[in-house]
Amino acid sequence: MQYRKTIIQPTDGYYKDISESSIPKKKSGHINLFLFIATVFTTTAVGAVIADKNPFESLGSFLNGLPFSVTLLSILGIHEFAHYFTAKLWKIRVTLPYFIPAPILPLGTFGAVIKMKSSIPTRKALIDMGTSGPIAGFIIAVIATIIGLSLSKVVPAGTLESETYYILGESLLFRFLSFIVLGPVNDNYAVIPHPVAFAGWIGLFVTALNLIPIGQLDGGHILFALSPKTHELVRRIRFPLLLLMGLTFWNGWYLWAVLSLFFGRRHPYPDRMEPSIGIFRMAAAIITIIIFFICITPTPISIG
Repeated sequence: MQYRKTIIQPTDGYYKDISESSIPKKKSGHINLFLFIATVFTTTAVGAVIADKNPFESLGSFLNGLPFSVTLLSILGIHEFAHYFTAKLWKIRVTLPYFIPAPILPLGTFGAVIKMKSSIPTRKALIDMGTSGPIAGFIIAVIATIIGLSLSKVVPAGTLESETYYILGESLLFRFLSFIVLGPVNDNYAVIPHPVAFAGWIGLFVTALNLIPIGQLDGGHILFALSPKTHELVRRIRFPLLLLMGLTFWNGWYLWAVLSLFFGRRHPYPDRMEPSIGIFRMAAAIITIIIFFICITPTPISIG
């Protein structure tokens, strides 16, 4: 597909002339399937380790990782397929999701992505693409977290076997769900999260990361659709802001600062920038902003 563009500075709306010169060939999903199977293997192996089992000891030990794997991949998969089907509704060419295996703790995956093969037709489509995945994944992550917390253990802090252990940071939502499901837990006790609860925690945190309003992350799509000028302002301050977060909260934000230099570039305009997105899409955008603030964890993990 080739595009013929009219160079117009968008204000309250414009249209970019598009001509399709050839019908794109459909690609098979063999690579997608292979990567998905590999990710099932790596996340199940990591899940077994989280469940305190040796995944290579026996098949039974390996299968102990399935609760974590199934939960995490369901959150990531529903997130990406929400994008995929939204794209199909808008006749945007996209690939099937690519799951990315990572045989390392504590996730077993680097997530999942889809690739857009054509431009986004309208501002409304941009909002729909940006909000659909986070909202869908968020719902599944909340359900998983509630179920997982109900299966988790609360033990006296002094009974922890290891002198060194990892402490998960609590977002506003995770703390609220913990209080509802487990009740108040004072400093003399510790929560040992069930693998399903841990996968739910990851789902909430990954949802928040996707909603960081930079580049072509979901949050970047949403912010650009709401205000290209604000998106440009955030693009300019993203690097020092993430460095400051790394200095203040968590060293991992330094990596995000570096990555933002690559995926935080200028956002392309949709083909048509209509002046209004309507009340329902504005409500969806506001919901995702709320999701970001209640799910973000400035210090996601620390050593106890």
